[in-house]
Amino acid sequence: MTPMLKKSIWFAWFLVVPVGIWLTYKIYPPEDVSVWEVIPFLFLMAVVAAMPMVVNNTPIFLIQWVSLAVFLTYGVFIEMVLMQISVLILLMRLRVQKSDLYRIPLNSLMFFIVSLVSGLLFYALGGSHGNHLAKDPYTYVLGTVYGISNYGVNTIFLLLLQAVILKQKGPYFGKDFIWETVTTLITFPIGFVLFELYLSDMGHYSLLFVGIPFASLSIILSLYYSSGKVNQFLQSAAEIGHQLAERLKADEVVDLFVQKLIEMLPVDYAYILDVVENKELKLIHKVEFGEILEPAAANLGKGKGISGLVWAEKKPVLFHSKKEWRHINSGYIPAGAESILSVPIVRNNQVVGVLFLAANKKRAFEKSQLMIVDILCSHFAIAVENARHHEKTKEYSERCALTGLYNYRYFENMLTMEFEKLQFGQRDLLSLILLDIDHFKSVNDTYGHQSGNEILIELGERLRTKIGNIGTVARYGGEEFVILLPDMMKGDAMKLAEQIRLLIATDPFILLQSMDEEANQQHVSITASIGVATAPQDADDSLALIRHADRALYVGAKRSGRNRVAEYVK
Repeated sequence: MTPMLKKSIWFAWFLVVPVGIWLTYKIYPPEDVSVWEVIPFLFLMAVVAAMPMVVNNTPIFLIQWVSLAVFLTYGVFIEMVLMQISVLILLMRLRVQKSDLYRIPLNSLMFFIVSLVSGLLFYALGGSHGNHLAKDPYTYVLGTVYGISNYGVNTIFLLLLQAVILKQKGPYFGKDFIWETVTTLITFPIGFVLFELYLSDMGHYSLLFVGIPFASLSIILSLYYSSGKVNQFLQSAAEIGHQLAERLKADEVVDLFVQKLIEMLPVDYAYILDVVENKELKLIHKVEFGEILEPAAANLGKGKGISGLVWAEKKPVLFHSKKEWRHINSGYIPAGAESILSVPIVRNNQVVGVLFLAANKKRAFEKSQLMIVDILCSHFAIAVENARHHEKTKEYSERCALTGLYNYRYFENMLTMEFEKLQFGQRDLLSLILLDIDHFKSVNDTYGHQSGNEILIELGERLRTKIGNIGTVARYGGEEFVILLPDMMKGDAMKLAEQIRLLIATDPFILLQSMDEEANQQHVSITASIGVATAPQDADDSLALIRHADRALYVGAKRSGRNRVAEYVK
């Protein structure tokens, strides 16, 4: 809401409410009413206002039945004044923040209009207030009309507020609307009971006999709603746990976990910190207002900051406002944060990380939500470990144990997928470089197989560095290596192959575990023969592309003297 609109609300309140209450007093003055008569009703309304239910972040306080009894007994002015005081008590109970102070004049204006319109309608239909109404059946008809108009005007005002002033998009008839309607229907008849008992010999004792059952009903309804909300959270937690378990990549697990938390809770800031070597916490995931940011922050020691305390004590924490946690060295917590919920991520009874959630709003999180997040963190810890285990297993199955390059199995799958892209028009070209070390058997015979392995490892590293992200390097088998280059023309592939040949031939390989007679590390010069083929001009399928690159290698390079690059020629 813009500052100008907030000022307009305050201006409208000053213009309407004080003047409106004064005019109501002049036109419908209370008749011989003692302050001491009204105070018990005020106390009852204050108690009711202090016990709201919050549904979908909307406070619902069941006060219509009390206001009905007050109106029928003392008239619109007294009801209006007591309602204004009750609204103020409600907002104090909800701890309205400074940025939301406009809600005080807005709610005051709304309930003034509700009281005025429903009261004027009651009087326009011939109704009146006072002790003489107790035995008049028509009183209950007009009282029902008053209650319906009271609730109807209140609902219309709220809809206009959401649609016009707050610019909120639907749905407007959610759980809060259903709960308010149902509870109003349940409690509305209590207003007639209170009115009858008060005018009887019971007097103010009726407030006690009616107030206690109502308080019990309000508590029961609140607990019922809270239990339903907790069950809904538990069901969502179970569903999220299944979704996390289905992810096979650790990064996907982290992204999904944070995304679901933001959808479930009013989170402005979400951080995940990882325990590094049981020495410090490192920020590995950072989301602010739904945007994933670079996780740049200094590491936290054990017991330092809120996250460090959660790690050290292995216990979750919940803070409702900055006053509760500002004495703690908070580290990187944003300046605007108020509510904080932080939970240790535990696996095998060891803290492996910390989840940190924060919101700019005070009292944004509830204790029940802390329990749900704790459960979700258990699912998250298991899902991350399983995903990392799967990634390692997959990597072992796809990588050459010696060089760390992709192996033959992975390369074949990659080649098949790339050829499918070529056939469906997602690729224009597909070049392949096949490389074989010349006279590698003599290297093994001269220096030993361990030295031969050292050469293969270093050659793999040179190829990986040279190719980078432009292609895929794999160990094809023995002393053969293959390079797959999507969308690279044959001429460019030939130039790249020549650069690779020179990279091998002009820079000797160092044998770290082999010494000469003078105890110096030995340098071995090797060369390689290379064959190049490109699809679709040289091959119609993946096997043909390999076969033709292999033919270029052995016929065009090996037989022509080795240490050279040859292209496939039909």
